[in-house]
Amino acid sequence: MPKPVVPEEKRRRRRPTKSGTVLSERLIVETALRMLREHGSAGLTARRLGLALDADPSTLYRYFRGMDDLTLAIGDALIGRALDGWQPTGEWREDLRTVGLRIHAAYVAHPQAAVLTTNRVTGRANELAADEAVLDILRRAGLSLPDTVRIYHAFIDQTLAFAALDAASLTLPSDSLRADEDMWRSTYARLPRTTHPRIAEAAPLLATRMVTSAYPTALEMLLDSVNAQLEVVR
Repeated sequence: MPKPVVPEEKRRRRRPTKSGTVLSERLIVETALRMLREHGSAGLTARRLGLALDADPSTLYRYFRGMDDLTLAIGDALIGRALDGWQPTGEWREDLRTVGLRIHAAYVAHPQAAVLTTNRVTGRANELAADEAVLDILRRAGLSLPDTVRIYHAFIDQTLAFAALDAASLTLPSDSLRADEDMWRSTYARLPRTTHPRIAEAAPLLATRMVTSAYPTALEMLLDSVNAQLEVVR
């Protein structure tokens, strides 16, 4: 049975680590994010995290029920970064676009953490705040509750799916990433029109677009769909 998590107020009264650091949930998450960036998910273990914090690994279980609980906290921290400083304008399209781009950017800024967390449901404060914000934007735009939930589902899954896809590319070794990107120029651009006419005519544009994220385009397409739905309602 997992050990109970000690309430935050009790953790703060604990003595510092050997190096004088006072542990907190935020410090542990920030350290975990750094370790993921430097070593990937395989390098994030309780033992290594304890060493990085100059603390006994067992101390971590006063803050988290286990490494999976820490993973959820990491995901929630990324959503928190996305929402930091954001305020709704009251213009549904602008607000939904901004939230989507912020969430996508926050995950892509930490690709190793994104790969680990985009498919998780944290149930934590930042995730709940993001969900509440998106649902509120859609309801205030004038959508029915069923349409709101349907579009919310598509918006969230699309945002996280593109974040996971783009992050996965960024976690590749640099040589592999360059090879993938060069494929559009070295292979696709050289296909003859006699066998692959559509690829051949699109090759110059493919070489430019396919090395960038399609999320902004997909997001605008979703927003256009929402706008069309609102036109029907009105």
